[in-house]
Formats: sequence, structure tokens, C-alpha cells
Amino acid sequence: MHPIRLKSVVAGILMAGSWALAGLACAQYIWLDDGGRKQYSDMPPPASVPASRILNTPRAAPPAAQAPAASQAENGSGTDKAKAPPTLAEKNAEFIKRRTEQAEQEKKDAEQRRVAGEKAKSCERARQYQKTLAAGIPIATTNQNGERVFLDDAQRAQEQRDTSNALKACE
Repeated sequence: MHPIRLKSVVAGILMAGSWALAGLACAQYIWLDDGGRKQYSDMPPPASVPASRILNTPRAAPPAAQAPAASQAENGSGTDKAKAPPTLAEKNAEFIKRRTEQAEQEKKDAEQRRVAGEKAKSCERARQYQKTLAAGIPIATTNQNGERVFLDDAQRAQEQRDTSNALKACE
């Protein structure tokens, strides 16, 4: 093997090993969970973990140092439960709750935009109809028999009043 290539391979192996050790160095606490699996963390284990299942603590502190906190939690006198970091299930539940709330808010916002768009369109139609009424252009409607009938002056005045009232909601 070429000496430069050998140096590259050795350097790569050393870097990978140092990253692995750095990862373990950050995980200062090691304990066994309820299923017997090792848990690594830079945070202390939950108060519900008995001292007998704590395998390693930072700076080689004895696992017995965790016992007073656990006994306080068992007695109910400690506030360690409030200080304990949230579990994965709690984090997941909070995430799902935020995502659901966000989806509901987006749906509500979309509905408000749709209603606002329909209102704007309706108001524009009312303004156009009011202009047509004011211009005196003959307006025809269909009666019950299906015959075409033109609005007389009284009907036109009533339509103008109705349109004005409808436009008040647009302001």
C-alpha cells in the first residue's frame, strides 16, 4: 500500500474512533431502563430509576449519590418529577398536539380567506348592480309564468334601496 494512502486510512480510523469516544464522553449517565436496555444521557436519569440500576454517573460519582433524590421522589416530598426532563412519549404527544393545533388554525384561516373572498365578490356585484340601476338601463326579470318583465320605477327604487342596504355590510 502506498504510504500516503496508508496515512489517510489511519487518520480516518483515528478520527472515527475519536468521534465515537466523544459521543460516549458526552453521555455521562448510564442506567438500565425498565426493559433492561442501557440508556445513555448527559442528563440524570428520571427519579423513578432506582439507584441499583444506575451504572455510571459523571466524574465517577457513586450511584448512591442518586439515592437521596430517588427516596425523596418516592416519599413525595421532592419536586424531582417537575424537574425531570420530558419523556419521549411526552415530547411526541406535545408535538402531535402542536401539529393538530397548527392544522386546525390553518384550516380556520383558509375558511376565513374563502369567506372574505366571497364577500368581496358579492360586494363588487352589488356595486355593479347599483351602477346599472342608477344609470337607468332597462332591467328585465322573469315572472312566475316565465315571461320577461321589465322593472318599473317603483321596483327600480326598491332595488336601489335593497342594494344600498346590502352595500352597508361591505364597508
